[in-house]
Parts: sequence; structure tokens; C-alpha cells
Amino acid sequence: MKLKNLVSSTLLAAVGIACTATLAQQAAKPEQLIKWRQSAFQVIGWNSGRIKASLDGTYNKEDVVKAAHTLAAVANSGLGSLFALGTDTGKGWHDTTAKPAVFSDSARFNELSANFAKEASELAAVAQNGDAAAVKGQYAKLTRTCKTCHDDFRTAN
Repeated sequence: MKLKNLVSSTLLAAVGIACTATLAQQAAKPEQLIKWRQSAFQVIGWNSGRIKASLDGTYNKEDVVKAAHTLAAVANSGLGSLFALGTDTGKGWHDTTAKPAVFSDSARFNELSANFAKEASELAAVAQNGDAAAVKGQYAKLTRTCKTCHDDFRTAN
């Protein structure tokens, strides 16, 4: 009987910890959300740079595949949720560069986010076959989605 109570207590504690962690994430402060999105975009920038370096130099399929899969994972992770109300101004690792339009034109922002996720997923698929020319073409499509979003929704650094 004591073992059953111990197991029940342990499970209850684990569920409580999981719920608390979930609630803490849901109630993140604006500064934390800004840090997370800035970090995510640093990961995107680094992996995009890895692909560009391979395309401009000696093509390395393994590096491109890893970077492309990372881009697809981050692009499909729900980045839009890091642009919550209240994060239009403030500081994460540095001042936010999100334009007010991110928050006032959510339909356009969501459309561009979906395009980015689609093109990143396609890049990951194309990278698997090792055709550098195909990767270069898809990478160009991906970076156009980045530029369009930056033009509409990001202030200059």
C-alpha cells in the first residue's frame, strides 16, 4: 500500500511540475519572448549562412542537409507565437527590430511566416538529393521569403 501511495504521489508531483512549467511558458514576460525570437532568428541566420557558404565554395551535402533541416524545424516551430501582443517594443538581447505592422497586419505576417515554413521545408527535401543547383534555386526562393518579411516587418539594425 505504501508503494502505491509513493507512486501516486510521485506521479502527482511530476504532473504538477509539468503543468507549472507549461503555465510559466504561457505567461512568459515580453522581454523573454523577444529574447527567444531573437535567438531563433540567430539560429536561422547561422544556418542560412552555412548553406550559402557551401553554395559559394565547395559544396558539402552533409552540412547543407543539416542546416536545411534546422531551418525547416525552426520555421515550422510556431515562431509567430513569439510575436505576442506586448512585444512590439522592448528589449530581449537587444532592442526589438519588429515593426508595429507585425502586430497590426497579422494576416500578412502569418502569410509570410507560412511561406517561409513552406520554402524551408522544401529546401530540406531538395537538400537530401545532393543536387547543388537544385539547392541553390530553392535557397533563392527561401531567402526571398526572408527579404519580403524583413522589408515589411523589420526595422533596419
